[in-house]
Amino acid sequence: MLNEERYEIGNRISIISIIVNILLALIKFGAGIFGKSSAMVADSLHSLSDVASTIAVMIGLKISKKPADKEHPYGHEKAEPVMAKILAIMLILTATGIGYGGVIRIIEGNEQIPENIALYGAILSIIIKEWMYRFTIKGAEKINSPALKADAWHHRSDAMSSVGSLAGIFVARMGYPVFDSITAIVIALFIIKVGVSIYIDSIKQLIDQSVDQKSYEDIERIILSTTGVIGIDDLKTRVHANKIFVDVEICVDKNLSLIDAHKIAENVHNKIEGSNKDIKHCMVHVNPYDETMSHHKGKRPL
Repeated sequence: MLNEERYEIGNRISIISIIVNILLALIKFGAGIFGKSSAMVADSLHSLSDVASTIAVMIGLKISKKPADKEHPYGHEKAEPVMAKILAIMLILTATGIGYGGVIRIIEGNEQIPENIALYGAILSIIIKEWMYRFTIKGAEKINSPALKADAWHHRSDAMSSVGSLAGIFVARMGYPVFDSITAIVIALFIIKVGVSIYIDSIKQLIDQSVDQKSYEDIERIILSTTGVIGIDDLKTRVHANKIFVDVEICVDKNLSLIDAHKIAENVHNKIEGSNKDIKHCMVHVNPYDETMSHHKGKRPL
């Protein structure tokens, strides 16, 4: 998928997300204020943080679509995990504020019994945010965007927090108002957990971690199945944001001409890059095969 097309899809999803989140945050905030529910107010602030996170996603997608240049010869894809990292921090900070507010209300004894409107707000939020999660995660998987996936989990965490709000408000209306604040604290802990998970995933994409074992073995198998390749001297992979780079040293018959050895390397290059749409580049180095050397691995039968 071309970067421009990828950006257009992600941008369209993000604009829809911003509009829905602003409307939903206003509805939930009103339901929380008029319904006397601290859990609902906390939930509305979570939805409002989604607006800022989605704007960050749009910025990340716009930067990542830029082609490679002199200063960034490997491209700009890492802008997305950088934004995902920022989103994770925003989630954690927002959740910390929500949890702190809940603790203070319990200590000060300021709990009130929520009104029915708070229940309706929670139900509406659950339905809309779960739909937004499914809508966003489908688009994120289509364009393989870590930032958009992080934003999708913003929606899912919001839906889950609304489930907690609904339960807390319901119990509070039965005569136990402290449960409204307890629910706000539980919601905060859940959001922090999601934020930490997103943060760790973004770090992995920024430090050039290797691909998973299955992907590594698939690449290895493709290389060894290429005619003329006797073995692999070295194979390295690195995840560069949503793309993969492959560096391989193959060994071929030492008596081959330079032209023939180059053709084998070119075949390996083309087969690897054609095997997975996420592989952005494969660098192939050719070594002469010497049966007396012990460092060759993954050798084919001669």
